[in-house]
Amino acid sequence: MKLYLIRHAEADGNLYRVAQGQDDSSVTDRGLRQIGALERRFAGVPVDAAYSSDLYRTCRTAAAICAPRDLPLHRRRALREICVGAWERRPWGEIYREDPVQMMNFLQDLGHWHVPGGEAPEAVQARMLSCLRDIARENPGKTVAVFSHGCAIRLTLAALMGKTIAELSEVPLGQNTAVSCLRWDGEDFQVLFANDASHLETLSDGTPRRWRTMSNGLEPGLRYLPAERAPAAYAALTGTLPSGYTLLGCREDEPVGALRLDDTRDAERKRAWLAELTVAESWRCRSYGTQLLGQAVQHCRDRGRETLCAPDGDEAARHFLRQQGFTPAEGHWERDLRFPPLGIRLLAVQ
Repeated sequence: MKLYLIRHAEADGNLYRVAQGQDDSSVTDRGLRQIGALERRFAGVPVDAAYSSDLYRTCRTAAAICAPRDLPLHRRRALREICVGAWERRPWGEIYREDPVQMMNFLQDLGHWHVPGGEAPEAVQARMLSCLRDIARENPGKTVAVFSHGCAIRLTLAALMGKTIAELSEVPLGQNTAVSCLRWDGEDFQVLFANDASHLETLSDGTPRRWRTMSNGLEPGLRYLPAERAPAAYAALTGTLPSGYTLLGCREDEPVGALRLDDTRDAERKRAWLAELTVAESWRCRSYGTQLLGQAVQHCRDRGRETLCAPDGDEAARHFLRQQGFTPAEGHWERDLRFPPLGIRLLAVQ
């Protein structure tokens, strides 16, 4: 029996630098291209069954296998990502600001990572391995694709390779849609290969996103504060005073960008409008505009908005909006915030 263990495609939390854990999130445009590359990789490869966690980003990635073969998708909660407890849905920049020691532990020494409500890495390994063994026993002699999450897969591979939690750094974190292959001998798994993402080489943007790191090696992320707490800084960035839902995005203590959202306009149509999004010139081209937009997307979804609108602008603004999944409408731009239908048969969650 052969089992392909596959990480989900790039999701909103990956792009917006937010701790996803077991929070649900959609797949980005880049993630959709990764799914297309994954589908091409598996064209002609026999796959008899497909399993995934019950979170949208893994189910959407599993469509690369299920849709061409008309396979139903078995969903298992045990295949979820590690639960990061109190960190769920919080920006990584904010987490680093408040708890740099545990942030470093999470990235470099997971055995010493502890946050309220967080899941122990040993517990992740136990549930993942138990689930994979059950899947193997249910599918003797078959080839199965299993879709899970970055940290959960990394911990699973480490256990199968005989590595301790303290040795986790010896097992790299796979890219989005990276494929590992396991062979089941009736008793346990053997790792045939791990974290192969060669299918992404066919994409013009197939290389991993490169985040600018700080001196301690951490990936940067913005932290946010209501602009009303620093109106002068907001005015310096935008030329206006804060009103409505406004945020400042800060790198360390320095405001680098600002966001203003009008979530009352067209509320009856389940819409919100992006009224202001700016990044200081010296801080551009570092994904900070994208991270600010991510806060707008999260705010809108939390309030049941289905569409985010933005006014038309110059060519640079249009380029940014296209990159963020907006499409032109009558005199403005729109982005659908709903999770698109999966288009595959889903079996009951277990």
